[in-house]
Amino acid sequence: MGRPPVLPKKKKDGFWLELRNKGAKTGIVIIRDTEEAMMQAARQYQNTKDVVILGEHRNGKKVEDSASSAKKKKSLSKAA
Repeated sequence: MGRPPVLPKKKKDGFWLELRNKGAKTGIVIIRDTEEAMMQAARQYQNTKDVVILGEHRNGKKVEDSASSAKKKKSLSKAA
């Protein structure tokens, strides 16, 4: 047995979604390269799963862009 890693894992670059079964607390995370591909995946899974958009990650950190996140929330609520 080796010693446990000290540094936390870095997140891959891309747009992150979490897909959960309806009513579940946890789910799986999927990554898409573009925002358009992320939104397409969200529309694809929204009928059968709960979709949580985690946003864009670059260099291991979440990109905080309030304008685009507000737009994403609006488009998902209109689609439902």
